Amino acid sequence: MAKKLTSVLGIDIGSRKIKVCEVRTQGREPVVTALAIVDTPEGAVDHQGIYNAEAVSAALKQAIAQSGAGSGPAVVTIAGQSSVLVRTLEVPKMNPADLKEHMQWEISRNIPFAESTVVSDFKPLGGDDPASANMDVVMAMAPQSAIDTVVDVVKKAGRQIAAIDVEPLSMARSLQISYGDEFADKTICFVDMGGTTCAINIYYGSKLIMPRQIPIGGDLITKAIADDRVIPISDAEAVKLNELVIPENAAEARSAVVNPFDVPGVPTQEFQPYNPFSDDPVPAAEPSTEIAPASLGASDRLFNAVAPILDDFISEIRRSVDYFQSRGGTVDRIVLAGGGSKIKGLNDFISKSVGVQCDAYDPTRRLNVNAKKVTPEFVHEHQQEFAMAIGNGLYIFFD
Repeated sequence: MAKKLTSVLGIDIGSRKIKVCEVRTQGREPVVTALAIVDTPEGAVDHQGIYNAEAVSAALKQAIAQSGAGSGPAVVTIAGQSSVLVRTLEVPKMNPADLKEHMQWEISRNIPFAESTVVSDFKPLGGDDPASANMDVVMAMAPQSAIDTVVDVVKKAGRQIAAIDVEPLSMARSLQISYGDEFADKTICFVDMGGTTCAINIYYGSKLIMPRQIPIGGDLITKAIADDRVIPISDAEAVKLNELVIPENAAEARSAVVNPFDVPGVPTQEFQPYNPFSDDPVPAAEPSTEIAPASLGASDRLFNAVAPILDDFISEIRRSVDYFQSRGGTVDRIVLAGGGSKIKGLNDFISKSVGVQCDAYDPTRRLNVNAKKVTPEFVHEHQQEFAMAIGNGLYIFFD
């Protein structure tokens, strides 16, 4: 960027929704001046990335027009779990030239893509212990084709790209601006549940510690409802948002996943905690005991239809928390964002199942929202879905 930007359009292209958020500077404070959310064209985006650039660019153009945003430069997150790799590394402290050389070596040996041309970058995370001989660095890489597709989509929608970012760093900015006062000295597990994937990232304050993506999203829950009721996916989505309620006693009624650190009669040292942030194969899920529908009541058949998916979802959150804690850390809070997170009772279900307080994430907290084309009710209803778009918009306050 040739000059410091005073406004930017944050773009989040999801498999189910496209979100845009315009952020402007007002003195030293960020102001949200435009918001919009539209449906992603069916089949145009999935966990691997963007498949139909023409359709996505048309939908993005519609979202921008609907929002009334005037900003030209845009910050967009690379879409698709298979289109980007983000890792944090602990490396010896070194000068910038040596770090660049070292990270080129790290990147070359970690490329997971079949495509030979890869775009990569890295950044020291800062906040290291001055007495430590090591430093924390985040690296990201994506195939050139994925980058080209995102650039093409944004240009066809009438905007120029100021930066292409990755989800964990976008959320880190949001955490610092919106929750810096509350989470400054706490370890946070940030769960961002989208349509086809879910990010489970661990931060200390707003410093990224461990990023992770899993192939579980709200679409699996929607499909389970559609199969159970034999209705179209579109109708099942409405049922999920309007009728599905996780019972208050669900966490107690469904047996928790067996804790591999506390199995009677088995020496603890025989277990090695699975590292969910590695590329090792995910072990088979631990056995759980199904409950009879009567123990939750006949009216909870809908919950029982989706309970196996929620069990897997909880298991993955627990794996991340347990692994972090097995290395000496403590997770103080779980925050939940994303379009797939709006299921009634999900926060309480996670809190009771994992044993860590879980709250809905509000990316507009401590932000001045002055978006003239949306109502406060709209902002409140969709705030969890705008987390990444707002984080991308906050780019201008950090870079």
